[in-house]
Amino acid sequence: MMRRTTAIAAVAACVLAGMLAACAPMPAPRAAATPVTVGSLRFIGEQRVPHRASFSGTELGGFSGLDYDAARGEWLIETDDRCTHNPARFYDAALDFDAQSFAAVRFLGVHYFLHSDGMDLGTSAAGCQRVDVESIRIDPQDGSIWYSSEGDRRDGLDPFIRHATRDGAFLSELPLPENFRVHKNEERGSRYNAAFEGIAFAPDGQSLWASLEWPLYEDGPIPTPQHGAVVRMTQFQRDGAVLRQFAYPLDAIPAEPAPGKAAENGVSEILAMGNGELLVLERASVQGADGRHTNYIRLYATDTRGASDVKSLPGLAGAQYTPARKRLVLDFATLGRPRIDNLEAMAWGPRLPNGNATLVLASDDNYGKTQVSQFLLFEVLP
Repeated sequence: MMRRTTAIAAVAACVLAGMLAACAPMPAPRAAATPVTVGSLRFIGEQRVPHRASFSGTELGGFSGLDYDAARGEWLIETDDRCTHNPARFYDAALDFDAQSFAAVRFLGVHYFLHSDGMDLGTSAAGCQRVDVESIRIDPQDGSIWYSSEGDRRDGLDPFIRHATRDGAFLSELPLPENFRVHKNEERGSRYNAAFEGIAFAPDGQSLWASLEWPLYEDGPIPTPQHGAVVRMTQFQRDGAVLRQFAYPLDAIPAEPAPGKAAENGVSEILAMGNGELLVLERASVQGADGRHTNYIRLYATDTRGASDVKSLPGLAGAQYTPARKRLVLDFATLGRPRIDNLEAMAWGPRLPNGNATLVLASDDNYGKTQVSQFLLFEVLP
């Protein structure tokens, strides 16, 4: 009798407070808990996926995006394979770690990105050349996924941001701002292999940030060892309307390439933080005389709030505006690791027992035997 009376009283209290819904079990969060800010990072551990390893009939590698599905306790890892090995796809995975060690990366399932005709990108009439997937995110509202493609200027194929089911079936595509379109035969709009490299949901899930890797042609030259550049970061509503856009200052390339060799620097991924800042991964690559590339990776926090809204500017070159400010969070060269490869993927992970968030980064080995597929795990320190 006492237990029944207590239960009735508890329900009555909820009703009287107008909070009966609050007494019901809360649904599991879809996305990882977003930290308010990042002061510094503590390195926990590293795992690597062996070159040419396979899973469920597919070749593992080319990891250019990942995100944590908090509702399922699993990770999504996508590859930018453009049907060279298998159709464009993403994996379900488990990352086994705690506050002291990173034990394993285990692949659990594979899904294929599908075109609107319901076919995977290897068999669809639209073809795999339509997709160069560079980032993937869990929708905080319903657990579906969003992913971005850089397109291909050589073939006149525009970049895009698509919405899909958790299994990869096409749902919709955001309308593309006109100045992001490619122009095959003129230097205007997005550059080749340098468009939507990173996307990230705002913590409330009501908007989506997207970053270009390099400047639009109208926004000025790309970085060199002598000077940096600026890239646009755009905040979209869920229906594709542009809320705002700001200019992010890219570093100059930190070293000179060997004579006749290549070097570059660009944004390879972004994440949103609770205080309005974005976490920005800058990835530079410098080619030596032997043809091998050395990677220079730096992680910045950028304050978007004091920057000018440049969405109405057709070009940033010569224009008057205030770029975003940024502060260095981590220069990966200071970790003392034997190798830091081509880091392109970045995501918040589950919180540690002390309440701090985790951060995981992964590298795109370009399916090459001279590179590695590495996963790096950090604790986020406020």
